[in-house]
Amino acid sequence: MPSTMILYTVIIVILALIFDFINGFHDSANAIATSVSTRVLSLKSAVIMSAVFNFVGAFLSDKVAKTVGDGIVNTSLISPTVIIVAIIAAIIWDLLTWYFGIPSSSSHALIGSLIGAAIVYQTSFSVVYWKTFILKIILPLILSVIIGFVVGYLVMILLQWILRKSKPSFVTKFFSKFQILSAMLMALNHGMNDAQKSMGIISMALVSGGLLQQFEVPVWVKIICAIAMAFGTYFGGQRIIKTMGTKMARLAPVNGFAAETSAAAVIFGASMLSAPVSTTQIISTAIMGVGASNRISSVRWMLARNILWAWIITIPICALIASILGLLVKVL
Repeated sequence: MPSTMILYTVIIVILALIFDFINGFHDSANAIATSVSTRVLSLKSAVIMSAVFNFVGAFLSDKVAKTVGDGIVNTSLISPTVIIVAIIAAIIWDLLTWYFGIPSSSSHALIGSLIGAAIVYQTSFSVVYWKTFILKIILPLILSVIIGFVVGYLVMILLQWILRKSKPSFVTKFFSKFQILSAMLMALNHGMNDAQKSMGIISMALVSGGLLQQFEVPVWVKIICAIAMAFGTYFGGQRIIKTMGTKMARLAPVNGFAAETSAAAVIFGASMLSAPVSTTQIISTAIMGVGASNRISSVRWMLARNILWAWIITIPICALIASILGLLVKVL
């Protein structure tokens, strides 16, 4: 294999790990935000727990990695520079939204960037598998928002009915324990879905670089991506935790349990369907649903509206950023 191709592959692996690290402090915080905000877990304990279960979850399935790495664009029609441009564009967007504390989707940032970079490289829209994009990206993007809200709302209504005769002190004490379990489930499913995006990108680079004969996710790729995400959670999660766990709706342990359990169930379903959904979207709408079950006004809808706009514009804006970067690379 030419030395230039080896260099490109190394650059992609490094950038993908940086993206995974950023994804860690941008998205992994979703898995632990409610547990930390309700004070069921300390930040340090939650990070360790999240790291372990993200790591385990990364090995449970590679369906999402295959969708990202082999199902969105025709890999035979792109070069390593396309992947490099896509990752850089996604990193730019993630850093911007992290700085302002907006829990946007790293998954859709990467997908939008990949589409924009590929289209500019080929000067053709045919490089994108549009059917897969609609069925496994756009459709889950819309449905996950609705399902996350509805499931969170219904689970909280059910819990309120079951616990209607229980003392508040008992409910708080009981769900302080059970929320640890729901946080574990959330982290496990986060690893199963979100940790696979970078795995898919690295595996795509390995195939295009000739290091893999067919698309698969090597064990070492799973390990380094899981580790990068765990470190990212530790170093930057507090900012998103504050938005997710305290600004959107006031949460008690029973609310946190309902939100995390609902989100984990929805994410698991998406992973089984090979859909790279956003854990940010799902846990956010689950929190809104849980908050709305008490009363609609308990949800801070102005903040929710800002997050919704971030979701809507993520794919097109990242595609635009990647397109501009791609054009600059062509010129240079």
